[in-house]
Amino acid sequence: MKLTSDSETLAEKKALILYILNKVSKPINNDALLKLVISIDNMNYFYFQQFLLDLLENKYIINYEKDRESLYEITNEGKQALTLVKDIIPGISKFRVDNNFKETLGKIQNELSISSDFIPHSEKEYSVKCKIVENNQILFELQVFAGSREQAKIISDNWNNNAEKLYPQILDILSH
Repeated sequence: MKLTSDSETLAEKKALILYILNKVSKPINNDALLKLVISIDNMNYFYFQQFLLDLLENKYIINYEKDRESLYEITNEGKQALTLVKDIIPGISKFRVDNNFKETLGKIQNELSISSDFIPHSEKEYSVKCKIVENNQILFELQVFAGSREQAKIISDNWNNNAEKLYPQILDILSH
């Protein structure tokens, strides 16, 4: 698909983004929106970014910062435009959004809510921060010392891959 190609195809892709944002019905960051779009339609990243810019320029979506994160949300103008162009979205795409959406969105929200970072203080001193964030509120945050970069990376990776198991165990230990 050329970006300058068929104007109906371009409109269809923009309508799909609006349709997804309308279904999400809350602010979403660029990565999560891209993952949702790609799970429905195999869209090129650069085209996706261009479509977002076009939608922003037309005021169909807004972009703003919250807690140092850039978020997108559909506007009332975008919702009105969507009602006019919803029919150009292929039925299979709407079906995928309507039926596979909750599972994909749930996975993305889980990925976004579990995070870890490690900060070097020297070659042999690192701090590792492990977090769980839900609805932009920190539910759990733990900072630990690591004696090497390798240990910091292991702790960070372990948290990112196993937080759903580790969090209840830590909470249980702290509660007794």
